[in-house]
Amino acid sequence: MAIITVFKFMEAINMEDFVYRWISLIGFFVILCIAWITGTKTRINLKTILGSIILAWTIGGLTFWLPWTRSIFQWLNNILTSILQASQKGTVFLFGPLAISPGQTLEDGTQSIGFILAMQVLPSVIFFSAVISLLYYLGIIQTCVNQFSKIFQKSMGLSGVESFSAATSIFFGIESSLAISKYLNKMTRSELMTLITCMMATVASTVMAIYVTALKDVFPQIAGHLISASLISIPSAILISKLSIPETITKKRESINILIEESSLHKLSNSSQNNPSNIIVALMDGGKMGVKLAISIATLLIIVLGLQELTNLALKQIPIIFGHPLTINRILSWACFPFTILIGLRPDEWEIGSKILASRFIGTEVTAYFQIAAIQSNHTPIFSLRSLTIMIYSLCGFVHIASLGIFVGGLTAIVPSRATEIFLLGLRGLWTAFLATLLTGCIAGVLA
Repeated sequence: MAIITVFKFMEAINMEDFVYRWISLIGFFVILCIAWITGTKTRINLKTILGSIILAWTIGGLTFWLPWTRSIFQWLNNILTSILQASQKGTVFLFGPLAISPGQTLEDGTQSIGFILAMQVLPSVIFFSAVISLLYYLGIIQTCVNQFSKIFQKSMGLSGVESFSAATSIFFGIESSLAISKYLNKMTRSELMTLITCMMATVASTVMAIYVTALKDVFPQIAGHLISASLISIPSAILISKLSIPETITKKRESINILIEESSLHKLSNSSQNNPSNIIVALMDGGKMGVKLAISIATLLIIVLGLQELTNLALKQIPIIFGHPLTINRILSWACFPFTILIGLRPDEWEIGSKILASRFIGTEVTAYFQIAAIQSNHTPIFSLRSLTIMIYSLCGFVHIASLGIFVGGLTAIVPSRATEIFLLGLRGLWTAFLATLLTGCIAGVLA
């Protein structure tokens, strides 16, 4: 069955696509070489490297090639979009026409006044956070984390603490470090590098609602693909981190079962120190966390975009280069340009692709996804469907300056004795997480 699916896939693509798919495949291994060259260049663990490559491509193949897995992701996509639609009910009740997207109307005929991110996107984070808290209360998230932990440990030969932290990164952000807080002081540099890379190369489930809201009109299956991207990003992050700083210390591997029993995983789902007493309390705790998260996102965007503009004003004092003023995003886009080639974009997409990849470092992936939505909404979309998929997968991660501060600050607060080491690893983690998300994009470029 799988062989037949592969042949049908080969028949469906034209020769030009075939060339760019090969570029994505070559780019995957070039990026691996870049990770090793820019790392410590010590002896690598072949089991971990090969296991990570196999797992990443296996998840990619299941996502793009097999009909039954596509059906599962489509089902998950429908569930997530339904949740977002349901969240709009309360938002509209509170904010009226401010809460509806451009082109929509209320039941009384009142039209939307335009796009307002604070009113139309951030409230969904609150509702989504409440739903995640409910899933935790019902034990669904714990079961998923535990199963993923065991898969990661067996397939990639990781330590228990690495596998467990990687699994929690699928659902949570910096909060995932709380689950292994008692182990952080004893973790090796390689294990810390893996932890930081996984946290920055994946997206927390609570903020996924923002990305779905941004792209659902131009990419209807966006929710399912974001879930797939988050899963592929874990072995990609482990692969890059272990090439950058391979494990050189042999120590006793912790049991996953012990980690599950001893972890403070309950801290991840709500702000209280005790487990919620009932479903309503669980929803309220999750909603409170969502409010804090929405405010943090809004604050972050106000600060980083303001600082970006201040930097651009200073750069404008420099003479114009190649007909355009110098900006921070333009400088970063030059650095990202080679990678737009490696992930398999078409030549006419290289310039805009590099600009969007660069924008994530300052403006976060939120602004990058909204930029993609804006340019794809034109009468003539800039990206082909395959290239759009590559960009969505390549941007799926917390790879920006703000997250560096958040993750380094959070880890330092837990283990202040390793503050200097965590800071240095955090700087390297921004680079390794960027490469990891590009690997995910390469896989999408080959298989999409």
